[in-house]
Amino acid sequence: MIKENKILLGKSNGEDIYIYPKMANRHGMIAGATGTGKTVTLKVMAESFSDMGVPVFLADVKGDLAPLCKLGVDNENVVNRVESMGLKEDGFTYKAFPVNIWDVYGENGIPLRTTISEMGPMLLSRILGLNDTQSDVLTCVFKIADDENLLLTDTKDLKAMLQFVGEHSKEYSANYGNMAAASLNAITRAVVAIESEGADIFFGEPALNITDWLCTDANGKGMIQLLDCRKLIHSPKMYSTFLLWMLSELFEILPEVGDAAKPRMVFFFDEAHMLFDSAPKILLEKIEQVVKLIRSKGVGIYFITQNPSDIPDGVLAQLGNKVQHALHAYTPAEQKAIKAAAQGFRANPEFDTMAKLQELGTGKALVSVLDEEGVPTIVKETKICPPQSNMGTIDDSERNSIINSSLLYLRYKTAVDNDSAYEALERHTQQVQQEAIKESEQLSLTQQRMKEIEARKKATNTAVKNVAKTTAGTIGRELGKTVGKTVGGSFGKTLGGNIGSSLGRNIIGTLLSGR
Repeated sequence: MIKENKILLGKSNGEDIYIYPKMANRHGMIAGATGTGKTVTLKVMAESFSDMGVPVFLADVKGDLAPLCKLGVDNENVVNRVESMGLKEDGFTYKAFPVNIWDVYGENGIPLRTTISEMGPMLLSRILGLNDTQSDVLTCVFKIADDENLLLTDTKDLKAMLQFVGEHSKEYSANYGNMAAASLNAITRAVVAIESEGADIFFGEPALNITDWLCTDANGKGMIQLLDCRKLIHSPKMYSTFLLWMLSELFEILPEVGDAAKPRMVFFFDEAHMLFDSAPKILLEKIEQVVKLIRSKGVGIYFITQNPSDIPDGVLAQLGNKVQHALHAYTPAEQKAIKAAAQGFRANPEFDTMAKLQELGTGKALVSVLDEEGVPTIVKETKICPPQSNMGTIDDSERNSIINSSLLYLRYKTAVDNDSAYEALERHTQQVQQEAIKESEQLSLTQQRMKEIEARKKATNTAVKNVAKTTAGTIGRELGKTVGKTVGGSFGKTLGGNIGSSLGRNIIGTLLSGR
């Protein structure tokens, strides 16, 4: 809740514990074992940012954050906490908050999409589970697509591009390096595999314009964009990579604002360990870089996880506002993790931080925030405020009402298959096929003409030979008559005919041969 223009997170021995708005973009962490109150703390902070007019993003992994849209009601735990903490005097009232519900599968929220091109080869390689060599090949495929002005929108675009590059790999190898067929086939198989997990729905258009999230409602409350992750969480790499993509998008599009009076937007990432599990070094470096620099864009990031050790040291060092709920230690490794968590706080001489971490009850936490000068406060045992929104659930009819009433629903509900790489390559293939058919037809026509010419030549030669034969016979008979008359008798006629025919054939043969 808001008190004196600050976020009242809870109370420690009657002392108000605040998060200062101008320090909220220095990021933070909510940690603790299952059932210790992390979700309540998350809701209290999200409500407070919304009340301040700051847009909020929430990853709803368990499906228990959607009731933010409903007015809170009395229950025994809330009533007791409000009374014991004196929150009525601080202005505690039940409220509902403006919520848009999203779902990358389009089943339990507004369809949320991005394109293959916007995701980029590095993040896409992580979703696909590619090795270094395959990642390099995928980067080359993206570069070829850019150079050829081929837009990669959805998975069928990417598969068409992979096939095209495979068919022309020799032509591209000089400028882009060798792209082995085995690597291209492995990438294609990986694309087919994530399609079965819903990637064919997630990648497409209209793609999310993330600036649509930087808004308030008619009453000036920051809109809460809630991503339903109940199904998405079963695809950990897709879940984590999507969240990283959102941060990268904001980092790219938002201008520098420095230290503003309050954040431009705040992100809460539940199950934060999934962002870092199995991430290659280059990706971890990218995450750390974004976390370091995005605060100057006015964006605050809050990681929700069970243990601070789930977060890499380079990222953990950037988290100024820390809420640590109870941790339990049953093994030496867990004892070591608790000790490390305790050492991450500025010590309080009134108690042993490590021991206190194991004694905290539900709804209590050790809290250290950045004061107005940006200095971490001494860690204090804090009783967390209750949420002002509903602590129950919403049914399907309520969920559908929220979805359908959103101003963004009409913009994103219907998928559009615009002209992109797949269509361009289909046209190219059809053109090549048509040209091949024309060449084949031209070749057949030429061959037919050659056959006709050869046939006419053969017919002409046959005709000439027949004429020659006839002429030779005539000449022979005439010549035979002359010889016969000279020699006399039947013998003379026969001899004259044979000599004449032979002589006639020789004459005509000589004429035909051109000799």
